Order: sequence, then structure tokens, then C-alpha cells
Amino acid sequence: MATEAAPEWLVKGDNAWQLAAATLVGLQSVPGLVILYGGIVKKKWAVNSAFMALYAFAATMVCWCLWGFRMSFGDRMLPFVGRPDFSGLDGAGFLSAQGFAGAYPAATLLFFQFVFAAITLILVAGSLLGRMNFKAWMLFVPLWLTFSYTVGAFSVWSPNGFLFKAGVMDFAGGFVIHLSSGIAGFTAAFWVGPRTAKDREAFPPNNILLTLVGAGLLWMGWTGFNGGAPYAANIDASVAVVNTHLCTATSLLVWLILDTFVFGRPSAIGAVNGMITGLVCITPAAGLVQGWAAMLMGLLSGSVPWFTMMVLHKRCRILKHVDDTLAILHTHGVAGSLGGILTGVLAEPRLCRLFFGDDPRYVGLAYAIRGDRAHAGLRQIAVQLAGIAFIVALNVVVTSVVCLLVGLAVPLRLSEEQLATGDDAIHGEDAYAVWGDGETYEQSVHGSRRYQMTANPMSSKVDDMI
Repeated sequence: MATEAAPEWLVKGDNAWQLAAATLVGLQSVPGLVILYGGIVKKKWAVNSAFMALYAFAATMVCWCLWGFRMSFGDRMLPFVGRPDFSGLDGAGFLSAQGFAGAYPAATLLFFQFVFAAITLILVAGSLLGRMNFKAWMLFVPLWLTFSYTVGAFSVWSPNGFLFKAGVMDFAGGFVIHLSSGIAGFTAAFWVGPRTAKDREAFPPNNILLTLVGAGLLWMGWTGFNGGAPYAANIDASVAVVNTHLCTATSLLVWLILDTFVFGRPSAIGAVNGMITGLVCITPAAGLVQGWAAMLMGLLSGSVPWFTMMVLHKRCRILKHVDDTLAILHTHGVAGSLGGILTGVLAEPRLCRLFFGDDPRYVGLAYAIRGDRAHAGLRQIAVQLAGIAFIVALNVVVTSVVCLLVGLAVPLRLSEEQLATGDDAIHGEDAYAVWGDGETYEQSVHGSRRYQMTANPMSSKVDDMI
């Protein structure tokens, strides 16, 4: 029986899956990337790195409800952005009505799209770890979300966007999220400047096990990332989930094999990079390709970004000059572009119909040639390349402008003293208490005149030495 809380247009199963998928994507950020960032950096940057991710998640939520959602998916204001308003706060009206996609309320869509926006900002942070002023980051997040992310999301995903109308295939965010974060992160890293010479030379993870835990949450959370893209609990969602994990596993193994043969030892951090590039590469194609195509994409995502990161990066002057801390340009920018192009080649017509409907434009080049429709396949490749070019240009320009504006208000970069000390100088907190009575080693040595190690039987000897 239909009720006011469950009207006839509401499909409860789809609504339940979409909320669950959104939660899985949210867990990729909090705690997934919070843990991964906190573990993969030097100990002195653990708190700052994890906190940048946590702040971005919270700030994005507020901005998304106030104006971001409607700018990304609302009424058209310009060819590439929607009209901002406060509909995201109208729980009894707009949010309770059926959304622009799916058989559930707009509130579900708002939450699902929020977690995508949040993880994009957190990925951008991966390029800036170890030197960006936290106050500058606090300003950067809402500005970049407003003037970059919303434009990309509206253009590619909104039914009113010009790239959506042109026929760009981006199943779950290869362009909107990963290419955007890779280019924006690299651009922002240029303006913020590099880490200290000492940190660039040696930046070992402080806890590889925590890094692997965060990576595991990221991988499993991608079930919701790609599985939620069809906006329904349907066949295409199931195909997307299987393809996601198949491509990711293949990519991880390829990266691992390359590390083993070239460098002589298997690397856990390398395997994480291979996992991420596989997840990113399959994202624009997850529900649009066959299983064999997903494996082929995994082979390429485990090798092409490996080459650009391990070989090309060391030979290219521009890449060496810009300090992209976690190589977001390679793991997300290169892998996202690769996935977008391969989508234009390998998209299977029947699966495209499941996602896009009966529009004949959506077909991969390989299938178009088999069906004597080579022109349609070539058109699709051209559209994919145009989408890549737009996202790259958008993020280079907007990210540069945002960094310059933020730099007028506060320094983009931490002071030399803060760079030398890290978390304790920036936040007054340290990641691990491993010395004395709950004190860190740094506090017990450098702050020894203020700290009495009363619980340490060696405290008197230490005081005498000082």
C-alpha cells in the first residue's frame, strides 16, 4: 500500500541499495583514505595528512547541501553549470520528491553524489601532503568544489550538461572524479611547491599495515562506487561490480609482477598503486564492458601508469619538478584518461543499452567496426577525447586561480619551522605515543624541560644528562 512516506513511485529495493552504495563510497573516504593517508606518510605528517581528508569530507557535505548539489545537477544556469539554491535543505519539499534519476527521493541522490564529491577533494589532497598550510586547505576545499567539481559534474553527468548531451561515456567518474583530481592535484602541487629536500629524498610510510587496511576499505568500497552508478539494483549494477573487482585484481597482479622483475622484490605499496589504477581505469567503463575487456583494461592499468610513474616520471623535467606526493597524477589522472579512452573502444552495445537506453550513439569502436558502423565508433572516441580535454583545461585553469586567490589570504605553504617539525608544530598533536608515560619521543627530548617523566624509572638519569 502506498503511503505518504512510501509513495507509488518509490522502489524500496533501489532506494535501499542506493543508500548502501553511498555509505560504501563514504567509507572509502572516512575511514578508508583517512587511514591510508595517515599510514603512508612519514610519522611526523600522519595526523596532518589524515586530518586533511577528514576536514574535506565534512566541509564538502555542508557546501554540497547549501549549493553544490544544485550547481551539479540542478536547473541549467550556463552550458556547464547549474543554478545554485538552497533546495538541498528542503527536506519536506525538494528532497522528499522524486529525484532526477532513479525511483527514489532526491535526498538519496544528494547523499550518493555528495560522497563522490568528497572523495574527489580527498584525492586532490594526496598530491599536497607534507607541506600545504592547513588553513589554506580549509579555504581551497569549498572554492575548488564550487568552481571546478560542480562544473565537471554538471557538464558530464547532468542531463542538461553539454558533454552529457554530446554522448560522453563516464559510467561512474573516470573523468569527473579521477581525471579531475589527478590534474587538480598536480596543478595545486605546482603552486604550493615541493616538500623539503629531506622529505622528498626519504618519505617512508610510518605504518604499512594501516596503509593496507585503508587500501582494503578503498577496494571494497568500490562495490558501491561503481555498483551504485546505474541508480538501481539491476543487472547492470551486478555486471559493474564483477568487472570492477576483476579489473582491479588483474591490475594489482600486473603491477606486482613488474615490480618483482624490474626491481627484484615485490612491493606492498606498489601493489596498492596497482590496485588503485585498476579501480580508477575500470570506473568509466564498469557496467559497459565484457569481463574479458575488464581484464584487458586491468593489464593496461597495471602497466601504463606503472611506466609513467616509474620510468617516464624520472625522465621528464616537468614531472620531476612538481612534487606530487602520492603520484595522484599517475594513479588517477593517467589511469582515468586511459579508462575513458578504452571505454570508447570496448563499450559493448547491449550493456550500453542497459545504462543509456536505446540511444544508438553509445557504442565502442571495436563493436562499431564489427557492425559496419565505424563512423559511430570514431565519433565516440572523439567525444571521449573531447571530454578529457575539457576536464584537463578546466582543472588547470580553475585550480590555478583558486590557489592564487587562497594565497592572497593565507600562505599556501607551511613555514620552514613547521615543515621541519610536522604534526606537533601544526596541530600540537602526534600520531603515536611511544615514549615515557604516554609522551612521544619528540616531546620527551625536545620538550624535556617542560615534561617530567615521573612514571619512567630512568627519569632522574635523563634529567642529569640534560
